[in-house]
Amino acid sequence: MLTTNAGGLLRMADKMRKLESYKPTKFMSETSHYDKSAADYAVNFIECLCHTKGTWAHKPFELIDWQEKIIRDIFGVLKPNGYRQFNTAYIEIPKKQGKSELAAAVALLLTCGDGEERAEVYGCAADRQQASIVFNVAADMVRMCPALSKRVKILDSQKRLIYQPTFSIYQVLSADVGNKHGFNTHGVVFDELHTQPNRKLYDVMTKGSGDARMQPLYFLITTAGNDTKSICYEIHQKALDIIEGRKIDHTFYPVIYGTSEEDDWTDPKVWAKANPSLGITVGIDKVQDACESAKQNPAEENSFRQLRLNQWVKQAVRWMPMEKWDKCAFAVKDDDLEGRICYGGLDLSSTTDITAFVLVFPPRDEDEKYIILPYFWIPEDNLELRVRRDHVPYDLWQRQGFLQTTEGNVVHYGFIEKFIERLGEKFNIREIAFDRWGAVQMVQNLEGMGFTVVPFGQGFKDMSPPTKELMKLTLEEKIAHGGQPVLRWNMDNIFIRTDPAGNIKPDKEKSTEKIDGAVATIMALDRAIRCGNDNTESVYDSRGILFV
Repeated sequence: MLTTNAGGLLRMADKMRKLESYKPTKFMSETSHYDKSAADYAVNFIECLCHTKGTWAHKPFELIDWQEKIIRDIFGVLKPNGYRQFNTAYIEIPKKQGKSELAAAVALLLTCGDGEERAEVYGCAADRQQASIVFNVAADMVRMCPALSKRVKILDSQKRLIYQPTFSIYQVLSADVGNKHGFNTHGVVFDELHTQPNRKLYDVMTKGSGDARMQPLYFLITTAGNDTKSICYEIHQKALDIIEGRKIDHTFYPVIYGTSEEDDWTDPKVWAKANPSLGITVGIDKVQDACESAKQNPAEENSFRQLRLNQWVKQAVRWMPMEKWDKCAFAVKDDDLEGRICYGGLDLSSTTDITAFVLVFPPRDEDEKYIILPYFWIPEDNLELRVRRDHVPYDLWQRQGFLQTTEGNVVHYGFIEKFIERLGEKFNIREIAFDRWGAVQMVQNLEGMGFTVVPFGQGFKDMSPPTKELMKLTLEEKIAHGGQPVLRWNMDNIFIRTDPAGNIKPDKEKSTEKIDGAVATIMALDRAIRCGNDNTESVYDSRGILFV
């Protein structure tokens, strides 16, 4: 049980401070062994260093239990030839857990204490400033350690340390990878891997650069990110697969401290699960304050989840509060809607992507809700590839009937046209709104079937009113979507762009995952609000456009 008083924090610190008993990692291969003397050496080296900042400054770097466990696993698990089993360590952990200090200590151990002649150790991050954070900590550790300060030359302007007895170096690298080939790497410390704009630097520093060394170490330490197409997410998925037994890689050491999306992010027990240094390097009061701020301002929720609970979020700021969206999962039965007036929104996206068609049924009286009926299609031949690539359960959704496939490796527009034609026989589809940059031929074909098809601009002018209205109706629980999982996923992915006048629109480029269903819903909702069940004035005409 977590307490906020000083005594409680002290007791927690005492409890968590030292590793009471050690058991080698479950990822140790059958042929490897644990060498206590090698592990003790690494631990002792680090604990001869000092903390450099805040209330801990100048105090011995006593490893917290989780830190010591990592160090013993990495440096103590050896192959039969006496070299380290793990050459890649992936540590994913929330902010303020002692991440930079641990990374700096590992960098110094590799540079000064690993017995490697002319070792080359590099500190990498998205930019030189970020990489310098760990370097500056390492330099201060050297200055505070008499034994190292006599033997290490600090070239601060170059962000370079030289361990003179072995002529080993620790060097910060900038993000420019043009000249980063030909290194003989003994160690790489990647700080905040999730901020890497692409995989170039990672590939250059880890693919073959350490082949001439007997036991190179790539130490990757990061907080969770929000780009699921990044190199960090790729490594994150590999780490998860190894942890859960889906993959085996005896050279890879995974550690992930975090919580699942289903966990109650406001629960202190959940905070403790994700923050192994809670009460030591970060006070529970700080996390409590951040949580309260996020509860008061929903725009901060994703930031709290990412930085404090180490959850991968889809965008830095979540627009749609999903707990509010889930409250609108009122049952929707399409048979009950037969003959009802409705309006369609069509987002064709691309032929190899998701195509979405959404029907919105306007309420017939004040007690009814706007009913949303979505349909989705993807190419059949790409289904399995997309599941593996995007880590999205398209196959499950297809089996459950929430998503359909069309033959071939592109979306078959003819199939979708026939499907919409059948829907037109069941429902009274007054209009179908579509992106004016969409497929001209399909629009003509739908018009030939007797549908009224209207172009819908994707700029602020056209998108802002219905986007704001969607949020208002969601918060008021005046929509019903039946909990359709593909549409929910789309809504959770929305990144909103705002102009100086306060107008908003979904941004497909900034949204890291698909939002086609959300865009189609917004277009259909606009037509449903404007036209309703008859030709009376729209809510926009009587009330004006919302500015929220």
